[in-house]
Amino acid sequence: MKKHRRLHRHKGSVSIITPMAEIIAPNTPPVVTIFEYSTLSCIEKTLSANEIATYQLPTDAKLWLNVHGVHDAGLIAKIGEKFKLHPLVVEDILNSEQRPKLDTFDDYLFLETNCFYYDQATLSISSEQVGIVLNQNYIFTFQERATGIFEPIRERLRKERGQMRVLGCDYLAYAVLDTIVDKYFGVLDSMADDCEVLEETLLTRPTNKELHDLHQLKRASIELRRSVWPLREVVNHLTRNENQFIEPNTLPYMRDVYDHTVHFIESLEAQRDMLGGMMDIYLSTISNRVNLEVRALTVVAMLFMPATLIAGIFGMNFHAMPWLAEKDGFWWAMGLMGGIAGMMVLIFWRRQWLTSRS
Repeated sequence: MKKHRRLHRHKGSVSIITPMAEIIAPNTPPVVTIFEYSTLSCIEKTLSANEIATYQLPTDAKLWLNVHGVHDAGLIAKIGEKFKLHPLVVEDILNSEQRPKLDTFDDYLFLETNCFYYDQATLSISSEQVGIVLNQNYIFTFQERATGIFEPIRERLRKERGQMRVLGCDYLAYAVLDTIVDKYFGVLDSMADDCEVLEETLLTRPTNKELHDLHQLKRASIELRRSVWPLREVVNHLTRNENQFIEPNTLPYMRDVYDHTVHFIESLEAQRDMLGGMMDIYLSTISNRVNLEVRALTVVAMLFMPATLIAGIFGMNFHAMPWLAEKDGFWWAMGLMGGIAGMMVLIFWRRQWLTSRS
């Protein structure tokens, strides 16, 4: 079924990727939520900045601490001091311009990646940096704002029975990565829909707006590629499990995330090729339109050339010329001009020079 959704355009757009930290208002308070979960129980609560300093890690349960709002440097510093995070990790959490990376320490590993959101109204994508600290007994996630992307994971933890409550924190880290990669596919599908609509427009009468939209989509795909390629190496490193932070039961799930990442990269490359082909379609359509206009002007000029020649001949200053003394000489000349023009129109029509076909 063909899609007939209207393709919206954004005038004067310069930036494609907008970090979420630039969107969040400075006075937006951060939110710290924790899940203390085990096979038999799950406790969910919110902590304040003062409560973090006195919080104690549970001894009989696993911990998931999530922070919405990494713009509060004081809060992130308190979390880093409380749980003995390396200063460089704290710095990377606060810096929302990081590329996907993986750092391994003695008792935890730190992973950083990006989550993307696509705006079909402006043909642009916005990025949110997500930091993950994984230990045998806890996992910390740091988000720039409350987007609700991890809400399905929270719902699975709230259920009385589920594999997520049975397995370790490494399985929860897998679920977070899998959710982010699945979000990539949603962004790519939305971009593919707009590419299809744009392609149909390019085959008719493309304008500069379509060219602008095409450049917007190409730049968005480039930014996605820049983020996903490093993530592929990060996930590949996790599947090798060189530091034994991933349990053997979780390794197949991590390999599945790696396969999804590779599949996304292949799909993204196919879409980039399609965007390159659409640029060729745009240039071919514009060139064909120019050729048709030049051909139309050429036909008009050729129709008037015989009339110009006849008028020039009869305009010469000779005393003895045919039809000059004739009473109907003027009309004979006009008839000759019209006859030649009509014969040329007939020839052009038979050769299909007057139609849009080549």
